[in-house]
Amino acid sequence: MNTVISKHFHAHWVARSERSNGTYRTILGFILLVLVLACQTRSDDPKTDEPKTDAAKTALNPFSIQLTDGTQQSGIGFIHNSGASGRGYIVEAMSGGLAIFDYDNDGLLDIYFTNGAPLKGSKEPANTLRHALYRNLGQMRFEDVTEEAGLVFRGYGLGAVVADYDNDGDQDLFVTNFGPNALFRNNGDKTFTNVTEFAGVGGKDPVGAGACFLDIDRDGLLDLFVASYVDFSDENHVPVLSKGQYLMAGPQYYEKRPDRLYRNKGNGTFEDISESSGIAVIKGPGMGVVSADFDDDGDADIFVAQDGSPNLLFQNDGTGKFEEVGLLCGVASNFEGKINGSMGVDCADYDGDGRLDLFVTNYQSEMPVLYRNIGGGLFEDATRKAQIPSSLYPHVNWGTGFIDFDNDGHRDIFIANGHFDRVELMDDRTSLKVPNFLLRNTGKGKFTNISSEAGNGMGIVESSRGAGFDDLDNDGDIDVVILNSNAAPTILRNDSTTSNHWIQLALRGTKSNRDGVGARVKLRAGDRYLVDEVHRGRGYQSHFGSVLSFGLGAQAAVDEIEVTWPSGLKEKFGSRQADQRILVEEGTGK
Repeated sequence: MNTVISKHFHAHWVARSERSNGTYRTILGFILLVLVLACQTRSDDPKTDEPKTDAAKTALNPFSIQLTDGTQQSGIGFIHNSGASGRGYIVEAMSGGLAIFDYDNDGLLDIYFTNGAPLKGSKEPANTLRHALYRNLGQMRFEDVTEEAGLVFRGYGLGAVVADYDNDGDQDLFVTNFGPNALFRNNGDKTFTNVTEFAGVGGKDPVGAGACFLDIDRDGLLDLFVASYVDFSDENHVPVLSKGQYLMAGPQYYEKRPDRLYRNKGNGTFEDISESSGIAVIKGPGMGVVSADFDDDGDADIFVAQDGSPNLLFQNDGTGKFEEVGLLCGVASNFEGKINGSMGVDCADYDGDGRLDLFVTNYQSEMPVLYRNIGGGLFEDATRKAQIPSSLYPHVNWGTGFIDFDNDGHRDIFIANGHFDRVELMDDRTSLKVPNFLLRNTGKGKFTNISSEAGNGMGIVESSRGAGFDDLDNDGDIDVVILNSNAAPTILRNDSTTSNHWIQLALRGTKSNRDGVGARVKLRAGDRYLVDEVHRGRGYQSHFGSVLSFGLGAQAAVDEIEVTWPSGLKEKFGSRQADQRILVEEGTGK
């Protein structure tokens, strides 16, 4: 197997895989070992592949999940373009993310795709590439409304996140870029206005990444966290030439940048509090982010997937001051103390214990990591115990989501894959374009790979990046949108053959922020408890899941709904029939 062909390529590859020094790894491994052994949660089972026997597959009924390719029928004509010039600029690999949201409040979820822009030396004509907004017409059909919505934007897009930051009842859009970031305020009439300069969130860093809205101090106003990658420009580009082909240099060749936190002042503007909040103490390279209450203390924490540096977990003290505790909490590296090139992240309760776990996608020759929340703000690496398949190891993993595709009450995992170099010329285990993965949750703390059996949509082979998951056709199950690098996107309709029930909850805050971001929802259906939280920003530099969706299995009703709002108010609601979407409004009792 030929895995390296030059000293430059070796540095490019190995530096992404072996960045920590011996002392750091020894200390980290010891700390994590003590934490995990103390909780008696480590599994020594070395197997990472899914069950192989026919009996096991029959018992799991993998054919119940069917994702059908609906791209051609969708009417979406968007083609992503990285703006490549052949020089191997690092930002070419990072583009891009997407956002799924209802921009016109018609009850149908629309899609925003980020796009690249011509880079220095590119032969792409100027002003030919733009981001795109597609309006949902129903029945998985979409139309391009970018121009009429006032969203003709030609910056080099990397990520997107959506939230009602001004609490006026419609969803606003924030886009991270190679170059200044952009904030578009929704005018409530199906148009947007670029308010970046007025709001003060353009950013000081040359390369943005993942972003999320959260209420850091529970004042009812959504603040904005933006991960920063590296200090890259045309002028400081590091060329890596191998056999006449330029490869993309890794982040280790560039200076890291601190992440940014903007406090919402309530008048349409934001204040940069990166330094005073403790966020700027640690530098990137950050990529995917997600905010949630990981230590169950009632406030919003922030996880940042880092590309070749220890992952970050910013723990909130309740006042909007943060302390970075990734190492102490067990999420900085994998169990062996290896620092990964992390890309995307999602969180959910995959094992039904009421705590939010993390799944993090990683670089080539690295396993993605499943961090199981063991309570007290601590996590264990449960990748092997959960039998995450080792067939993921050769590939670069990007977008991801904890999604219950068959509504059986157990969160499955979707993983988008793809490289950015012609890697097959150097490593015969993977390639530029590879299939995506679907791992079905067995309900017993383990996953099985059903990618090849889950419908023709899983047979599409591209170099995928951001992925989003939502009920696009309002039929009660979750569909998939994938942004593919330098190609058309993929639209997957969920045609799963199951009689399982479901319920969807849309939250509206009154004293809390209007979106209910940070609200914790707990459902009781029979003898099962289901937990989720409202997020804005997740996956690989993307946004999805504004409406919470719960699979109920055979349960035809929910016995109780409990909502803990960011304001501190806790409300309980009685029995509700399944198979419907419900609006829950804070403080109204209904």
